Amino acid sequence: MSEEQKQADNRARATTEEFRAFVQTGWAPRSATLPERSPAAEYAARRRDALSTRFPGDRLVVPAGGLKVRSNDTDYVFRPHTAFAYLTGLGADREPDAVLVLEPTDSGHDAILYFRPLAGRDSDEFFGDARYGEFWVGPRPTLADIEAELGIGAAHIDDFLDAATKDAGTVTVRVVRDADRELVTQLDARRASEGREHTATEEADDELAHAISLARITKDDFEVERMRQAVAATKAGFEAVIADLPSLKERGRGERWVEGTFGLHARHLGNGVGYDSICAAGDHANTLHWIKNTGDIAADDLILLDAGVEVEELYTADITRTLPVAGTFTDAQREIYEAVYAAQEAGLAAVKPGNKFSDIHAAAIRVIAEHLHGWGLLPDGIDVDATLDTEHGQYHRRWMVHGTSHHLGLDVHDCALATREEYMDAELVPGMVLTVEPGLYFKADDELAPERFRGIGVRIEDDVLVTADGHENLSAGMPRAAADVEAWIAEVQSR
Repeated sequence: MSEEQKQADNRARATTEEFRAFVQTGWAPRSATLPERSPAAEYAARRRDALSTRFPGDRLVVPAGGLKVRSNDTDYVFRPHTAFAYLTGLGADREPDAVLVLEPTDSGHDAILYFRPLAGRDSDEFFGDARYGEFWVGPRPTLADIEAELGIGAAHIDDFLDAATKDAGTVTVRVVRDADRELVTQLDARRASEGREHTATEEADDELAHAISLARITKDDFEVERMRQAVAATKAGFEAVIADLPSLKERGRGERWVEGTFGLHARHLGNGVGYDSICAAGDHANTLHWIKNTGDIAADDLILLDAGVEVEELYTADITRTLPVAGTFTDAQREIYEAVYAAQEAGLAAVKPGNKFSDIHAAAIRVIAEHLHGWGLLPDGIDVDATLDTEHGQYHRRWMVHGTSHHLGLDVHDCALATREEYMDAELVPGMVLTVEPGLYFKADDELAPERFRGIGVRIEDDVLVTADGHENLSAGMPRAAADVEAWIAEVQSR
């Protein structure tokens, strides 16, 4: 807790010895039953083994991160750093301030989780600590609980710093730097005192973060199953929104209603939303990252809903559907929608082993360019090949500025530390999970767009698993073709 928080913390405290003695007694014994082994434990162990092979003899430090102040003495809901979740299997809000250490041994590494375990009821923390105390935020696991659940060693966080730097002069200590800046500052000071140059330690740390990020580019069976769960929960959230479409015009700030409806189902069926939902009606759909969601919704609007449920293990879906509020598309809306659908079909067809990741965008954007050329929107003398020229063209990007695909998993934009060669230029292989999401965006004040198109934005996005013989559209159960979307709306609203 910061000094400012301490000064502003006006909660009642156990201020007398008599009260302390009273509140510490009279409790039933705690259960001695240990938790079952987590279904993620086996997979997390394999991931740690792969990392161990990559950095033999080095001490690897992966923090979960700490609580972050939202305002005054109130914290945001905790989410562990992605690298920590990947290597431990812990999700939801577990465990603030924890640190995973892979301790080098002659045969590889031993995994030890340093964290703040459950405090005894005879401690001041039990009743008096509003940030960590059991009375305030509930019980935390014991050291034995973590060992049983994860199959790794466990130790108190107070022992971490000495253990992590006990021989920093002879053992390379690598840490995921962006997970916990305060902890990294302490580690840097210890490493510097042992004669380690700051530049060298940062380079070593960056190599660790990069390796963990790149490892996530293909998913194991556990991860794929969690992605399926996230997609299924997301479909339920979309259908709850569809059921409410007829009432949105009358509600005022209908975008907020859509956001809340989806968020309710995300929180009920999973950990919450995987990212801020885009609930963009009318011209708001032409702002790519519209998350204000403050707008009214008219009966003849399209609403672009880009949203995903994050499951307890923190894997998230990322799906977009553009829905006619009235239940059917107008002629102009359908014309744009079918162009985007054709582009997505081309992008999906490119998802197969042996193709490059960049082939997905190339296939989809060519179809977008063909439609723009057919509508006469490209400058005079510019044909499809000319606009696709990356050095002298790109006119089509006025109406589709973003890429068509990204990796998906624990982060909505997963594997972000991979290099361009490892990401855009990489060959697609089974186990990759990625999106395919072309769009067309005609802003209301775009005088180069046909008047009938102005104020209409459309995006269609699906989550796709690369398989041995092609791909599986994980979100195929959510209709995409215009007529199928209309039928989907009618069916949901008739239930």
